[in-house]
Order: sequence, then C-alpha cells, then structure tokens
Amino acid sequence: MLTILEKVLDPTTVRRFREALDRADWEDGLRSAGSLAGRVKQNRQLPEDSATARELGQHILRVLGGHPLFMSAALPDRIYPPRFNLYSGGGHYGAHVDNAVMLVGPERRVLRSDLSATLFLCNPADYDGGELTIETSFGAQSVKLAAGDMVLYPSSSLHRVTPVTRGARVCAFFWIQSMVRDDGERTLLFDLDQSIQALTAANAAPEALLPLTGIYHNLLRRWANV
Repeated sequence: MLTILEKVLDPTTVRRFREALDRADWEDGLRSAGSLAGRVKQNRQLPEDSATARELGQHILRVLGGHPLFMSAALPDRIYPPRFNLYSGGGHYGAHVDNAVMLVGPERRVLRSDLSATLFLCNPADYDGGELTIETSFGAQSVKLAAGDMVLYPSSSLHRVTPVTRGARVCAFFWIQSMVRDDGERTLLFDLDQSIQALTAANAAPEALLPLTGIYHNLLRRWANV
C-alpha cells in the first residue's frame, strides 16, 4: 500500500528546516551505502550523529506521533530516526530495495524495515527530475510531492530516485517497524479503520459502529507482533 500524507509539516516549519539544513555539513551519501547500493547511489546526506539531523528528526517524530493517518497506515512499533538527503547536479539513486534489518543507535537495537517514508522539504517547481519511482502491483508510480508532504510505502518495494537536473531535492527519509509486518494485513486494517472513522464523522449510530470496531481490534489482536 502506498499512502500520501499531506501537510505533515506546515510551511513555516518547512522554512525553518530548510534554513537549518542550508547551514548543515553534508557528506557523501556513499558513506552509508552497501556494496550494491554504492554502484547506483549519488547524493549527499547529513551524518547520523549530526545535531541538526537529531533535532529535526525528533520534531518529525513528535508530529507523526499525533498524526491520525500515519498511525492508522503504519501502526508503528519502532521508527528509525529520520535522516536527510540532498540530490543535485545529476544526483540520483538507482533501483534498489531497502535493507530488511537495520541497527539503530549506539546500543545497536535491531529494527525490521516494514515501511519506508520520504518527507519532501522542497516544492516540485524548485527542481527538475528527482521523482521517487516505486514499483507496485499496479506498475511503477512516480511520486513528487509538495514541501511538507510525505509518502509511505512498503520497504520491500523496488524504488529509485531519478536524476535531478536542475535545482536541489531535499528530503527526510526513515523506516518503520510496524506492529503488523504483512502489507496485506496492514492494508485491510487501514481500510477498515478509515471506514470506521468516516462513519464516526457522519454520526453513525453506535450500534452500527460497535461491531466494526470489534472486528478491527480482533484482527489487530490476531496479527500484531508486540
């Protein structure tokens, strides 16, 4: 399932992020690339121990913790701290699949990447190219969102970033270990939860909502790994 979350960050916050990132010290993205990814990756990233990356990343996590659509779609268990990348001057990232298992922090805690997220920090008019192309069961989908918008998609998806031929593409990116690892099960829960929310907003009778809510929680109880 591919999910678009609009206006995760408001324009004022995006502007503050960009000002901080413009002052930051970027490094070659190859420093975090594996042997295969290193052959197709050309970008810059903030170091993981960057104070700027930690501060901005924590802000993103606080926002997402109160974002109903994110919580419904991701059912997050653990989140890899957000990182930041920059593509310019032909920078690109060829077709690849994200690592299935990652080590987080100095304590090297294991995280399974069920979902990948890209949060755009500049508008499409600011650069040419730089589309995030994700292979789905319905074919390749090209994603290039407004500043502050985010896309969430299965980490198992083959994906790439096309070359940026003008301007610069700046994004935050991170991974989520979900309580429900299977994408099909997560999608069913998401669709059911969205239906319950829509009925609630339409002032549906409680006796109509109660059975659906019970089904949702019983399926979550069956499928969640906690």
